[in-house]
Amino acid sequence: MSPFRSRRCGMLPRLLAGIAAALALAAPPAFGADLVVSAAASLTNAFKTLAESYQRAHPGTQVVLNFGASDVLMQQIIKGAPADVFASADQEAMNKAEAEKVIAPASRRNFAANQVVLIVPSDSKLAIGSLQDLTRPEVKRIAYGNPASVPVGRYTRGALEAAGLWDAVAAKGVPAQNVRQSLDYVARGEVEAGFVFATDAAVMPDKVKVAVRVPSRTPVTYPIAVTSQSRQQKEAAQFVDYVASPEGQAILSRYGFQKP
Repeated sequence: MSPFRSRRCGMLPRLLAGIAAALALAAPPAFGADLVVSAAASLTNAFKTLAESYQRAHPGTQVVLNFGASDVLMQQIIKGAPADVFASADQEAMNKAEAEKVIAPASRRNFAANQVVLIVPSDSKLAIGSLQDLTRPEVKRIAYGNPASVPVGRYTRGALEAAGLWDAVAAKGVPAQNVRQSLDYVARGEVEAGFVFATDAAVMPDKVKVAVRVPSRTPVTYPIAVTSQSRQQKEAAQFVDYVASPEGQAILSRYGFQKP
């Protein structure tokens, strides 16, 4: 055999391997479908675990998570952003979504409950034991979700109005874009106190501590629904069912959520 022919034969396997690798890179993803779930920021940790568990049970589906303030997510869906499932931290955002006809009303259900708490940095020396203590002069900055777009902010405003303290607290207010931003403000010591959900406070037990469990005039319940624009109505409904299933509820409970 000539040296040229020998080299050509040796190149052939490498060439075929290169073509195979290129085809593998160009191939479509192994997942049969992407299921886009837009969920309230307070659900971040729980829904990441829920999504992983769901994918193991449904290997043909990849769950793509989009977290943010419930009202912001709702507006995104109204404006046409892709979403198959919407999970809100309060009924008001879901009511707006239903009024705009961007969810399937028959698919709507409550799947979790929570509680608003007042937190302070873990090393805080302020003896805050009641909402009234927020009026003290040494409490200069208080974080809470913007009531115009963040459910925890609406719950907070309602509780403070009932206590006759909203104006005093709002004067020191540092509005946050979502509940996790409020948590971060407190964890970094940028404010003396802040309002978050109990499940958010549990995310950073080494950086924040609960000072007051805040009574709410409105039950803190979380609704979930399939969006009307979803092209995967059946798969989206399966995810909603999974969230409400014993397996899904066990995961939510692990992260501090209560049953609705």
